[in-house]
Parts: sequence; structure tokens; C-alpha cells
Amino acid sequence: RLGNAVDPFETIEEYGTDPLRWYLLTNAQPWDNLKFDISGVDEVRRKFFGTLYNTYSFFALYANVDNFTYREKEIPVDERPEIDRWIISLLNSLVKEAGKCYEDYDLTRAGRAIRDFVTENLSNWYVRLNRKRYWGGEQSKDKLAAYQTLYFCLETISRLAAPIAPFYMDKLYMDLNGVTGRHEEHSVHLTLFPEYDQSLIDKELEERMDIAQKISSMILGLRRKVNIKVRQPLAKIIVPVPDESFKNKFESVRNLILAEVNVKEVEYIDDTAGILIKKIKPNFKVLGPRYGKLMKEISSAVSAMTQPEIISFESTGKQSITINATTVDLALEDVEIISEDIPGWQVANEGKLTVALDITVTDELRYEGIAREFVNRIQNIRKESGFDVTDKITVLIEDHDFIREAVKRHSSYIGSQTLATIVSIVPSIIGNNIREIDIDEVVVRISVRKN
Repeated sequence: RLGNAVDPFETIEEYGTDPLRWYLLTNAQPWDNLKFDISGVDEVRRKFFGTLYNTYSFFALYANVDNFTYREKEIPVDERPEIDRWIISLLNSLVKEAGKCYEDYDLTRAGRAIRDFVTENLSNWYVRLNRKRYWGGEQSKDKLAAYQTLYFCLETISRLAAPIAPFYMDKLYMDLNGVTGRHEEHSVHLTLFPEYDQSLIDKELEERMDIAQKISSMILGLRRKVNIKVRQPLAKIIVPVPDESFKNKFESVRNLILAEVNVKEVEYIDDTAGILIKKIKPNFKVLGPRYGKLMKEISSAVSAMTQPEIISFESTGKQSITINATTVDLALEDVEIISEDIPGWQVANEGKLTVALDITVTDELRYEGIAREFVNRIQNIRKESGFDVTDKITVLIEDHDFIREAVKRHSSYIGSQTLATIVSIVPSIIGNNIREIDIDEVVVRISVRKN
């Protein structure tokens, strides 16, 4: 199956047995042929195993600082924040799905489900949105809930993925259990397969968070389209609301979305007429096989729909048109409806979801964006200098017209985010620990030293 061009033993030596096994089993069923690609093994190692390793490393770093050993009283799941309940719900759904896949000898689907949970939900969403909960301060109930939730996810993943990646998952399990002693079994392969708790699976919560993930992804895509960094705050998004149910779901994750995409406000609109310009075109792949020779007339009739007609169609999900005395009943899957950009805004569509982003950057927003850039650069300097995560620092910034007002207005914010007791603008900097940093293509001299 590997082909003559690749030495499997060299592959194992370079990439490891578990990444190779994971690549083989998640790309095709064991009994199917596979066109082997060595770059795919490297991608598995980086994207799945690398992501899982970074997630564990993040957890271990702060757990060691706070001496977390899971010997504290377990916080009931229903008393934890909603985002904790969401990841636990998804984890139980994963255990349910992966268990059935293993029973059906469907290792490919099981591995893919585990991979998606780790990369898309646990690392790219849960950990990233909750990093501040692990930083500094006393061992509060909220921080303890964060530790217990992330630990439980990592431990469960080690047991779920052990049949496909036996060595890596055994190491992960032993590193976790060696500190907490939650299990008598010293190897993951001696533990029982995890069991899901149906009472912890909340499909409505999963649906709400799915909306948050999709809307956030759409907005971040719009930022990339116009080359506006996420660290640059923006004023507002507009979200068309098809019904009250959607609005309630969106409102429940509103703050999470705004924080994720760094936008100040959201405005809901019930009627997009006059605000967003809709365009509609037929889905030829769907309609062609059904109507054949009528497609030219159907295409013309669909393209001729007015804005109110398009909005009504999108709202009701159905529309009828008459072609040569023949009534053609259309559903939403028969067409593609998109919203055009409006001046000063960018618009994105994904299925029934639409969002418009205000891309105007005022002076106040620009100052805040510069402050966030400083936080990023100072954090990098802390890491490069080998400072401990709890070390307090002093930050001196050489005066420059471009950054002066931003630092003056947001020095407290910069200090709170970087553990700086002093953030000050000075006429000039002398000494050995001076760095030159780039803030929006402007070179700024800065000194960061431990107190």
C-alpha cells in the first residue's frame, strides 16, 4: 500500500509510528487502497499531534504554577460556565460517536471525529477563548472549573484515541494520571473505554455554539479580505435575523462572538431591504437534472426576482414561478442567495447566515489597536527573555508621534495584560535591554525588564 517510492521504516523513524498509523487509518478504511503521500503524514503530525501536544503543554504550564492536582472537590458540571458545559457536551457526543464507530470497525470515522474535536473545538475554540481564566490570581471556582474541564477533555481523548495512537496516548495518559492519581491503572491500555453521559449532552447548546463558530469564522474571513488584523478593534456588525428563535440563540453567544472577532457592537435587523442588496441565481446542479430544457427560462425568471421577492423567498424557504404555463416550485437548495457589500462594509454569507462588518477605523479604534499590538510584542519579549509567567515587569517606550496617544490612553490596559507595573513613555532609552519592534510598519524602541 505504501508504494515503492517510500521506505516505511524511514517514515516511521522520521515521523513516528503513531502519526503514520493515524494517517493511514483516517485517510482510508484499512481494507481500502490508499494513495500514500508522505506530506500527509507530516501534516497529521503537525496538525493533530502537534495541536494536542500544544494543548497539553498549555494546561501543564499553568497547572504546575497553580499546583493543580485534581484533588480539589469536583465542581458540578451544571455550575460551570456555559463554554465548559458546551465542550463537555461535545466530548460526550464524541464518546458516543467514537464508541459506535469502534464497535462497527469504522476506525476512519472515529479518528476523524477525534481529530476534529481536538483541532477545531478543544484547541482552536475552547482553549483559545479561555486562556485568561488560567492566568494569575487565586484559585477561584471559575479557574478550578477551567482546570477540571480541560483535564477531563485531555484524559478522555487519551483513552478514546489509544486504539489508533497507542504510544502517544499512553504517554499523555501517564503524564496526566501520574500527577493526579485519578486512576489505579498505570497505562491507558488497562483502563476501560470511556462511557458517555447522555444527561450532559445539550444539543441546543451545541447548536448555539456552532452559530458562534460559523459567524466568527465569517467575520474573520472578512477581516482577512481587507487586511485588517484581529488585534484592531472594529465598531459594529449587522446580523439579519430570520426569526426570534435565531435571535435568541445569537444573543446567548453574542459577547463570545464580539470578543472573538474584536468588534464592539452587534445590530440586529429584521428586514434587509435597503440595507443589504441580495442577489439570487439558480443552482444548476440541482435544477438541471429536473428541468433540463426549461433551465434557460428558469434562470431568467430567478435572476429577475425583486429584492422583496428574494427576501420573502429566503424567509419562507419556497417560491413558485411560471414557465410556459408550467409551475416550477423552488426551495432554498434550488438557488444561491448572496448579499453584496455596501459602502464602508463587508458582507459574508454561509447558508442561511449573513453578517455585515463595519470596516471603518476611527482614531479611537486605531489607538486601541496599537495598544493591543504593544501587548503582543511585550508578551513575545517576555517569552524570549525567559521570564516566568508570574514575573512583574517595567516597560519603557521611546516617544514617537505614531504611538504617543495610544500608549497614554491605554497604558493601564497594556500593564494589566502583560503584568507590567509601569508602562511609561520616555524621551529616549539607554541600556542593554533595548528592543526595536514594529507597530504597523513603524519602528519603536522599547525596554522590558523584570522588576
